[in-house]
Amino acid sequence: MDNRPIGVFDSGLGGLTVLREIHKRLANEDTVYFGDTARVPYGPRSKETIIKYTFQAINFLIQQDVKAIVIACNTATARALEEAKAEYNVPIIGVIEAGARSAVEYTNNKVVGVIGTLGTINSKAYVNTIRSMDESIRVIDKACPLFVPLVEEGWANEEISSTAAHMYLDELVEKGVDSIVLGCTHYPILKRTIGMAVGQEIKLINPAKETALELKEILNQANLLNDKADEGVCKYYVSDINEQFSKVASEFMKKEITDLEKVEIHRF
Repeated sequence: MDNRPIGVFDSGLGGLTVLREIHKRLANEDTVYFGDTARVPYGPRSKETIIKYTFQAINFLIQQDVKAIVIACNTATARALEEAKAEYNVPIIGVIEAGARSAVEYTNNKVVGVIGTLGTINSKAYVNTIRSMDESIRVIDKACPLFVPLVEEGWANEEISSTAAHMYLDELVEKGVDSIVLGCTHYPILKRTIGMAVGQEIKLINPAKETALELKEILNQANLLNDKADEGVCKYYVSDINEQFSKVASEFMKKEITDLEKVEIHRF
């Protein structure tokens, strides 16, 4: 058993969707969340820059004495997960494989949509992973770069988000997808808006749930689960403090989050 915390990081607040699933399934585990709010979004940035940012986040979390790290960012997973695994000894998992596995399980007509940031879509990480699991599946991917700033601004349920959803997703509906992978951890915050745009017939796949289950299995196999009975606590860190983060995060986590600590992440 190991009572050290689990580290979770994202480019901003999207990784809270993964954190929430971890809290549901590993309720007694302590966690440390880092949101790189000063440098969000990661999507348009180069692979080299994303690797640099990812390593800085991991270095910070290791300093917090975490026992495992979840890269709760699809772009960072696509561009830096393998490099991170090679660089560090701590268990590190991303979110893409879990999302791809769910897509393979859920699709009936073998036509799957994947939406994400420019970085994730251009990497073809979801396309390659899904097809490695079932080469008969047709994957239609689509970059939706406006979704992250809309979430960060707290506009997930506003008309502007609905308009953007139709502009991005009508094409996927027309091409006959029966499921869509929300290939960015910000996107589940837009799930209601996206669902209204594509209709109830299309399954929306949230990789966060499967990632939390995968984490639990990894900790169990490595004998790293927390053995305390009390509910776990979470410490929140960001690279830039803003009121919008606290507001949106509190709404999503269903509890007030005001004790944010700023990290000079470039020092790591």
